[in-house]
Amino acid sequence: MEVFIRVVETGGFTKAADAMRMPKATVTTLVQNLEAHLGVKLLNRTTRRVNVTPDGAAYYERCVRILAEVEETEGALSRTRSAVRGRLRVDVPATLGRRLLVPALPAFFERYPDLELEIGCSDRPVDLIEEGVDCVVRGGEQEDSSLVARRIATFDLLTCATPAYLERQGVPRHPHDLVRHRCVRYFSGKTGKMYKWTFRRGSERIELDVGGSVALNDTEAYMEAGLAGIGVMRATPFAASEWLAQGRLTRVLEDWESDQIPLYVMYPQNRHLSAKVQVFADWVAELLTGS
Repeated sequence: MEVFIRVVETGGFTKAADAMRMPKATVTTLVQNLEAHLGVKLLNRTTRRVNVTPDGAAYYERCVRILAEVEETEGALSRTRSAVRGRLRVDVPATLGRRLLVPALPAFFERYPDLELEIGCSDRPVDLIEEGVDCVVRGGEQEDSSLVARRIATFDLLTCATPAYLERQGVPRHPHDLVRHRCVRYFSGKTGKMYKWTFRRGSERIELDVGGSVALNDTEAYMEAGLAGIGVMRATPFAASEWLAQGRLTRVLEDWESDQIPLYVMYPQNRHLSAKVQVFADWVAELLTGS
């Protein structure tokens, strides 16, 4: 059933085999045996794609529900979450993964020794079904209605620059001073949209289209650009804390806050919230809140 579900969701035997780390011949044989056992044709094969038949579509919906109930039942019978086991494939923002999650993995595996993580660290759009990813962690408001989004944290963006840059160009005292500065900008890898900078102080709110000579869509590259002294930048606390402590970055406009940025764990709507995704989401939330 699991193999059949993955073939339907990825649209092919090769992609399903890659996602499940199985030989393609094994995937093909399992589906053929399933069709022979049921006595119905579940899939129509073409040279380009595999399409589900009406019987296959009905069987797929039942399989999703059955396997979700099996996993939920097994989870309910486990006395502790330490019993969670198996492979979990996730994708997280580059800086969050490298600066916060990866260093904390030893403690994670002490808690869940039988869980195997495959972590992609990127800021690119991820097709969870196509790539066989169980869940992603992403920041900002999410518009993909095909995914369930669970908010696990919120954070502010810190405005900062290198001491050398501030010595050359001066320290901005008000957000509007940024029109005279070069800023390191960030744009969406999915839409190409340049993100605006927001500032809040009390009841006052300012939204700016800042200028600059460079824009990036990868958080690690973005941090490196700021550390190179190209201009004023905005960074998450977990990305900037190390460099602020070392004195390589200096905060500016400290009496102004950004709009709160939500952070979500997201997974496909047709997938049950598994115990594996649940414990991973809880762990990330703990790291971000320091609890």
